[in-house]
Amino acid sequence: MVPGYPTLRRLGEIAEEQWGLVTRRQAEAAGVSRATMTRLSASAPGPAVLERVASGVYRLHGAPLPDHPELRAAWLQLAPEVPAWRRTAAQGTVSHRSAASLYGLGHLPADRHEFTLDSRRQSRRPDVRLHIRRLQDDDRAELTGLPVTRPSRTAADLLADGEDPGAVAQVIADAIGQRIEQPAAFAGTLAPYATRFGLRRGEGLELLAWLLETVAAPEAARWLRDARAHVDDSSGPAAPGRVVVPTPTLARGIT
Repeated sequence: MVPGYPTLRRLGEIAEEQWGLVTRRQAEAAGVSRATMTRLSASAPGPAVLERVASGVYRLHGAPLPDHPELRAAWLQLAPEVPAWRRTAAQGTVSHRSAASLYGLGHLPADRHEFTLDSRRQSRRPDVRLHIRRLQDDDRAELTGLPVTRPSRTAADLLADGEDPGAVAQVIADAIGQRIEQPAAFAGTLAPYATRFGLRRGEGLELLAWLLETVAAPEAARWLRDARAHVDDSSGPAAPGRVVVPTPTLARGIT
């Protein structure tokens, strides 16, 4: 049975704003029954109208294949009833290794899909890892339509998660070198982890300097001067690592 135009139109309206993807729950909310979704995803007698990407997530036939389709599908699964354009931090933000991979920073393998939410959740997928943190507005950005932690937040989260400092340092160097994030932003987010590396509490600048030294970043001296220029000295000597984080650098589709 050939699907009617109204059904395809409803699915198309959803998929158009979600990189060609639609969830079963979104389709049902738009009046497309589960039985119809099953029929549309069958391949006989011709090409299927819907291609299954992940459990409960489908790609509309003919829609361009987006980058990172598995990551996008996993993010949609976190709140399958909520359209992408209505989501907030409560429905998940791409973070940790997944965020670094989305930006193209460093070389940590994104062998799992990682997201940060503000309340405890569970996923049945072994390749999905959920972290709990209440992100601030300036911790998040948007990249190719996905909410993602800023590089400075990403680097701090990776350190907190026990990732190799050298690998995290490469993420930082790449982000600063590509002008995606400013050095002072890293000094601010790294400060809480200074004592883990034998530094005084709150020494974000010193931790940033040590990390950049581990990867022999050629412009490290200039980057550190720029970070120090943002240390807050408006009320006398600043506390170690107390940094005024500048407005995020907008680059490569980040808004």
